[in-house]
Amino acid sequence: MGENYIVQALQFLVQTLFGLYIVVVMARFLLQQARADFHNPISKFVVSATQPLLRPLRRVIPSIGRIDTSSLVLMLALQMLKMLILYALLGHIPAVAGLMVGSIAELLNLAINFYVVLLLILVVASWVGGGGYHSLLALVGQLCEPILRPLRRIIPPIGMFDLSVFAAFILLQLAKILLVAPLLDVSRQLM
Repeated sequence: MGENYIVQALQFLVQTLFGLYIVVVMARFLLQQARADFHNPISKFVVSATQPLLRPLRRVIPSIGRIDTSSLVLMLALQMLKMLILYALLGHIPAVAGLMVGSIAELLNLAINFYVVLLLILVVASWVGGGGYHSLLALVGQLCEPILRPLRRIIPPIGMFDLSVFAAFILLQLAKILLVAPLLDVSRQLM
């Protein structure tokens, strides 16, 4: 009976520690893709937190165009290791193919959730206002711009309402339904 509590505690620690670091690596990847301001204090934190693992990877894994493949490989490796540890704690070692597909699905899900949170911050900040510059809001705007810009070309603002954010929420949820859920199903079958 006591073993179950220890396993639950270990699962919690693995999910939390790996999850937080994967989010930071994902933030770095998305900051680079959005060409966000790296002089922002939050960006500086993200870079300093990810540099110890990314620096050696960059020596062996070059970027492909604008895509930082080292960050992608690191996220995938961390997610696979996280899932492997969680399964091992339950006494099960999954197949590599299932682990790979499941990790990709989890990373896509995380990216979608990341953008949902960013969009919510953007919406709440626009309602509250407050004027002035805030480093977090500046970064959120820069990260959301690559998603919102193409939508704004299709859906212009109506008065003071920017419906592109609403459209982005819908598209992100559709991506969860049409991409993440099927990938998770495939990964379960491969395990």
